[in-house]
Amino acid sequence: MSQGAGQDPLHGITLKALLTQLVGKYGWEELGQRITINCFTHEPSINSSLKFLRKTPWARKKVEELYLNTPWRNEAIWSKAQDKKDKPKN
Repeated sequence: MSQGAGQDPLHGITLKALLTQLVGKYGWEELGQRITINCFTHEPSINSSLKFLRKTPWARKKVEELYLNTPWRNEAIWSKAQDKKDKPKN
């Protein structure tokens, strides 16, 4: 039986969005410590990392697992809502 979209927690999240959120949370240095791959530790960039991750299933799996196991995902949504609430209206 195939896994449907309702069962895939990453359904609708692009690799670029996922990576951008992880870099925003951890930064390149900590991301490279958590997942030791050269695209995170030597002259990292979103584009070079995406190119590597798209060609390397084991590395992509590690990044996806880190994303899924990161507890801040809901906090990020909350903090964005708080930022909008706290900004003065013009």
